[in-house]
Amino acid sequence: MESVCFYFQVHQPFRLKRYSFFDIGGDDEYFDQYSNKTILKKVAEKCYIPTNNLFLELIKRYGKEFKISYSLSGVFIDQLEKYAPQVLDSFIELAETGNVEFLSETFSHSLAALKSQKEFEHQVGLHKEKIKKYFKQTPTVFRNTELIYSDRIGDMVQNMGYKGMITEGAKQILGWKSPNFVYANAVNPKLKLLLKNYTLSDDIAFRFSNRDWNEWPLTTEKYVDWLNSAKTSQDSVINLFMDYETFGEHQWADSGIFKFMEALPERLLNHSSYKFLKPSEVLKKYDVVSPLSIPNEISWADEERDLTAWLGNDLQYDAFDKLYALEEQVYKKGDEKLLKDWLYLQTSDHFYYMCTKWFSDGDVHKYFNPYDTPYVAYINYMNVLSDFMIRLNK
Repeated sequence: MESVCFYFQVHQPFRLKRYSFFDIGGDDEYFDQYSNKTILKKVAEKCYIPTNNLFLELIKRYGKEFKISYSLSGVFIDQLEKYAPQVLDSFIELAETGNVEFLSETFSHSLAALKSQKEFEHQVGLHKEKIKKYFKQTPTVFRNTELIYSDRIGDMVQNMGYKGMITEGAKQILGWKSPNFVYANAVNPKLKLLLKNYTLSDDIAFRFSNRDWNEWPLTTEKYVDWLNSAKTSQDSVINLFMDYETFGEHQWADSGIFKFMEALPERLLNHSSYKFLKPSEVLKKYDVVSPLSIPNEISWADEERDLTAWLGNDLQYDAFDKLYALEEQVYKKGDEKLLKDWLYLQTSDHFYYMCTKWFSDGDVHKYFNPYDTPYVAYINYMNVLSDFMIRLNK
């Protein structure tokens, strides 16, 4: 039996307010509460609420035949608690159906796996407790920030007790191989890998409303035909991984994205041999076809599928190194507010805003960047970090 595995990343950072040199030493409130609240409520109205309602309706309509999975960052859940508890309630309602699986990730949506195993494991533990608290699930599948993965990271994840991990089906690691099978970590074969089929995922996430695309408009008939053509054997599993904001935010409602998603299960269930499975079910159902060696980190970002969106220039490395140099001191201090600020300052978005890639994927980085330039983002972050260091040394 062939399977489709839908996974959605749901994340919003705590954005920093504009923090000048003259604020250092006199203002320990770093985050733009108004902006964070406003953006979350806007995206909730356009995406989270209507999409959650749609998926709940599809579960009621198709029962156990329709299944999906989510990874909600810890900082996103913290924002729901503060600004949109009704959205959190709707995710809980989805969890109660039994058709929805919640995955583990780092609490802060951070890059800790690249710098500190201790901090990485600590954040994964915090996130797991948050998922258990609200959704009554103990995750067995892991999703690292931005699908960042390597053999070393996978080994750490398996040693924490996870059975599987999802990552990008990047060309540079697959070569002639297909992403539509289950693989294993080359260092620790106990960890199974689910690879994103980025072509079929991006057809929905990025190309759906692009009128210059030669396949526009995308219909469910056409899409299911592509799924059928992608089958390489009865062990095929098509992993469709994307940001949740695809629905209503990146692809606006008037593009037809909600109607497409509403019609997709009926078309797939009645005109293909595919079945919907959750990630943990895929791991149980399918055997590993081979180990997959990934010595260098990959991600799902940009054409390069590497780390350069976050760690690609001297600004990013300087901020990153100075932040994690404070780890031991932060935990030794033990101050509750400092610890929370420490978590929120690790969110990968802060480093993404400092990206200076203005070639193949420049438009993407400019679109998501609230700062005028990467240098402004860097200066703002380092001003905040300077004040944070003063508080640590008091």
